[in-house]
Parts: sequence; structure tokens; C-alpha cells
Amino acid sequence: MTEIILASKSKVRKKILDNHNINCSVEVSNIDEDPIKESLLKEGASPEIISKNLAELKANKVSQKFSNILVLGADSVIDLTGELISKPESREEALNILKKLNGKKHSLISSVCISKNGSMVWNYTDKAYLTMKDFSESELVTYLAKISDEILYAYNVYQIEGEGRVLFSNIDGDENTIMGLPIKKIQKYLKLQK
Repeated sequence: MTEIILASKSKVRKKILDNHNINCSVEVSNIDEDPIKESLLKEGASPEIISKNLAELKANKVSQKFSNILVLGADSVIDLTGELISKPESREEALNILKKLNGKKHSLISSVCISKNGSMVWNYTDKAYLTMKDFSESELVTYLAKISDEILYAYNVYQIEGEGRVLFSNIDGDENTIMGLPIKKIQKYLKLQK
């Protein structure tokens, strides 16, 4: 399989690649996402476009440092009827996000981009739909108390392969997409590069 560089500090994404025998090293892009998101939102960009742009920016930035090596950038966002929901930066924010999602259906969008020599050569965006059960505020507080800081800030407010599964009455979509990496499409692209 082709050697790639993952432009992300996400341990989850690295683990998905490792589990699918994709050789990769990690080079974090260190892009400040907030001003980019704000600017795109002001322009009326959809959560899907924002996710796609961030994945491309990450991949392109790291790709400029390496000649002829494929660099994978990725980004995931929650779309709640057009409202972009980003990862929480505090437990209070996490609780507010859970309260917003409580009892509602939302989509989780994961975009991936592969760049070479500073330019995008391939990209893909996938969506999964999740319906959260209805919880009382105290139940949400109890749920959050079980989640470590590392998991909370890495996976948005739910970790689908762990504690987070109990939050949902319905999950429609690829689990790898929900975890941040639609791996089947990446594998398909990489096989063509051999």
C-alpha cells in the first residue's frame, strides 16, 4: 500500500489507518480553524463546504513540505439543520452541545482530501445521520462525567465506538465516517496509486 502522511493529530484517524494496514506518518498541520470557519460562515458556506475546505487546507499545507508524497487531510463537523457545531472547548460547552442535539436528528459530515506537492489531487465527503434520544439535563451531566477530557475534546461530544453509542436511538451511516475517516473510499483511491 502507498505510504502517506496524515495531516492530523487525531489518534482515532491514525488508528483507523493502522487498522486498515495503511502505512502513514503524522505531520500536524496546525491550522487555526476558527477564523476560517467564521469567514466561510459569513460567506454563507454550508457545513459540508466548510468541512471540505478545512480538510483541503490541512492537506495542502503539510503537502507543501514534502515532494511527491500523498498527504491526507480530514475534517468533521456536525450539521444541525444548517447550524455548524464544532468540537467543544470546555465541559460547559459540551453540555450545551448535547442539549442542542438532545432528541433531534443531525448529520455528521466527514471530509477527506489527498494532496500532492501542495495541491489537492482527490477529495471525498461523506455524511452519517444520527438521532439522539431524549435525555434530562441530569442524565447528560452523568454521561459527560464518564467521558475523559482526552476523549471529549478529540471526538466532539460523543465517541460512537464507546460510551457515546448509548446516546442514539438511530445511526444511519458508516461508523468510520462518524469517527472522522471514510476509510473505504480512501483505500479505493490509494489502490489506484500503486
